[in-house]
Amino acid sequence: MYIDASTIITFASLLSALAVIGGVLLWCFKFVERQKRQDEELKSIRRELTLICFGTRACLEGLKEQGCDGPVSEALDRLNKHLNNTAHDQPVR
Repeated sequence: MYIDASTIITFASLLSALAVIGGVLLWCFKFVERQKRQDEELKSIRRELTLICFGTRACLEGLKEQGCDGPVSEALDRLNKHLNNTAHDQPVR
C-alpha cells in the first residue's frame, strides 16, 4: 500500500469531519442536560414562590381579621386575584 499526499489529505478531512460531528453531538447533549437542570431549578423556585404567596396571603388575612384595612384589603384582593388567575393559567390583569 502506497501513502501519498492525497491519501493523507483525505484521511485528515475525514478525521476533521468526524471531530466536527462529534463536537456538535456533544454540544447537543450538554444543551439538553442543561435544560433539564434548569427545568428542575424552575420547578423548585415555583414551589418556593407558591409557599411564599400562601404565607403572605395568610398574613394579610390575619391582619384583615385584626381590623387593618386600606392597603391590606387591596393587597389581599390583588393577591387572591393573582393566585386565582395563575391557577387557571390566565394572564394577570
